[in-house]
Amino acid sequence: MCLALPGKVLTVSGDDPLDRTGRVSFGGVVREVSLAFVPEALAGDYVVVHAGFALNRLDEAEAARVFDHLREIGELAELTEPGGGADEVR
Repeated sequence: MCLALPGKVLTVSGDDPLDRTGRVSFGGVVREVSLAFVPEALAGDYVVVHAGFALNRLDEAEAARVFDHLREIGELAELTEPGGGADEVR
């Protein structure tokens, strides 16, 4: 199943709004994603990501709620890597 997941923007690269990317942490797993759909996103913001694209911003409390729900249904195991944990979202 494909989900759109919240992640925290760690860094932002690029000046052209269509080519902006960001390094986003999903509970410890870091991926490079396109920020073309959220040109206002800055480092420290939380974004919802699907298929490598950030779709919208959300606040930290909402991101934590989503991770809590995923934890409850056992869907965070796929996101964790050795040395990183899903609890790092808090």
